[in-house]
Amino acid sequence: MSGTEEKTILVVDDEPDTVAFLETTLRYAGFKVVTAGNGDEALDRLRTDKPDLISLDLVMPRKSGIRFLYEMRATDYGKNTVI
Repeated sequence: MSGTEEKTILVVDDEPDTVAFLETTLRYAGFKVVTAGNGDEALDRLRTDKPDLISLDLVMPRKSGIRFLYEMRATDYGKNTVI
């Protein structure tokens, strides 16, 4: 895929096997991948890594994907990110 090395994908999931699978697959396809295990970590990654796309698990401990989504949309740096 052309231009994928310039794109960052944030994978948010509390299941390590799922994260490993998605991370490996996306890196192989040429994307930069950052990961988070819950909504709190995802908000931190959103601020620091500014992903172009987010793969989001909805049911997670600490902060659910739905809660993360609401909080993300309320920020300037996350309101236009694709989920």
